[in-house]
Amino acid sequence: MNGAELLARLVAQGEGRGADLVTLRAMIEEASELGAGRALCRLGLDDEHAARDMAELRELLGAWRDAKASARHALIGWVVRMVLALTVLGLAIRVGLYDRLVA
Repeated sequence: MNGAELLARLVAQGEGRGADLVTLRAMIEEASELGAGRALCRLGLDDEHAARDMAELRELLGAWRDAKASARHALIGWVVRMVLALTVLGLAIRVGLYDRLVA
């Protein structure tokens, strides 16, 4: 018996004799299992390779996040270096070192 048949039987049982708490909980559990199975099937994750596929996707996502963080840190480093270089150049011009070096 698959999940859909079991759920149909539980619903019929609940209607026939008045649903008690145990029956309602069983219906909810079977419905959620059936819905989760359908969702995984629609995503193509209903075979024996699904766990490995999900692990690979998580690893790929982690690598992407690491690459983004690394790129962000590199960009910030370059911006800081440029600001410091411009500051030093500005101080050299202000003090007059630039005119002595160019002349």
